[in-house]
Amino acid sequence: MTDKIRILVTLSEHADPRLAESALQDVPSVEVVGYSDYLDDWREFLAQQADVVVVACTNDDESATHMVDRAVKHRPDRPVVVMTEGSPNGFLRQAFEAGADDVITLPQSPEHVAFTLEKVIARRKGLAVPGKATAPLIAILGPKGGTGKTLIAANLSVALAQRDANVVLVDLDLQFGDIGLALGLSPERTMYDLMKAGPPFDHEKLDRHLIRHSSGVKVLIAPTRPDQASAVSIEHLRDIYAALRTMCDAVIVDTPPGFTSEVIATIDASSEVCMVGMLDSLSLKNTKLGLETLDLMGYESDRISLVLNRADSRVGITPEDVSTIVGRTPDVLIPSDREIPRSVNEGTPIVGARQQSGAAKAFRTLADRYARMPAPAPAPLPASNSGVRALIGRRR
Repeated sequence: MTDKIRILVTLSEHADPRLAESALQDVPSVEVVGYSDYLDDWREFLAQQADVVVVACTNDDESATHMVDRAVKHRPDRPVVVMTEGSPNGFLRQAFEAGADDVITLPQSPEHVAFTLEKVIARRKGLAVPGKATAPLIAILGPKGGTGKTLIAANLSVALAQRDANVVLVDLDLQFGDIGLALGLSPERTMYDLMKAGPPFDHEKLDRHLIRHSSGVKVLIAPTRPDQASAVSIEHLRDIYAALRTMCDAVIVDTPPGFTSEVIATIDASSEVCMVGMLDSLSLKNTKLGLETLDLMGYESDRISLVLNRADSRVGITPEDVSTIVGRTPDVLIPSDREIPRSVNEGTPIVGARQQSGAAKAFRTLADRYARMPAPAPAPLPASNSGVRALIGRRR
């Protein structure tokens, strides 16, 4: 950027003004056009022309999130950056939920401060709708294992990416996650590596730990060994979700079976749930219990999609019987297809490998429920045997 970045700096109730001044005074590309403290007239202050609002605060100052919220509501098209001393930890989630575009943890070099400010401006200019809300987070649930959650999460993500959506797929099966295998990705960086890097989980750090798939989907791969799962804390998971929802169009989370603490935290953070079942009595019993559990949690039924996998299997139970057993009609029926195991082995989801198949069309129907844009003709994905190679490399 050639022009100076004009910023407004507002200080929270307990902020040290010297920290903000020292962090900004050596940044040649920045021009501070105004300072304000917690008690000033914010309306007049925020009305000034500036490119970015910087909220300087301590990481335990409750007034900071209120100030972020005020700045966002006053000018939804203008980015807001939080500048805080020390590790923000849980405060990071609160800042992003209030509408912050990024967080700078002091002390930082002038180059890092300038880069962060330039990044939020560039990102905001790239938005189709200024001040858009955080991205939806779709939790793929299946109380019983083996129902095809990973298959559905991978194909749903790719189907949304085929609509030019910026999608992040998170593998939450921390002990035995297989999203990398389903997409043919080697676990070069995983959630365990992200945990070792530690908070704050800002956009730049998260982006470094996401693996790119050929479809455009970005994947946060599960740890490669079961013993690494314990490194992922619930508090960090919430912070990661909050940050991811501000840097893409949709977050898809593939969960492990059951209602573990990680799954419950994901449900709490989600905007939509996709419940997956199959045509067998054990799966349908657990699906019914899963839906009842969501109801007990106060989760709105119109935010839940019910997907029936292998819906044309001849096992003595019909899709019509499901409505009676489960208590609601499935929203999407995924048919059986012999090409699905092959697509998994090749690491190429069937929505890319066989676009005209019944399974691919069903996955696109599911994507239609979440897509907010017209669907162009999907481009085919290159087939490879990288899925098998990823499995060999993963399980050593």
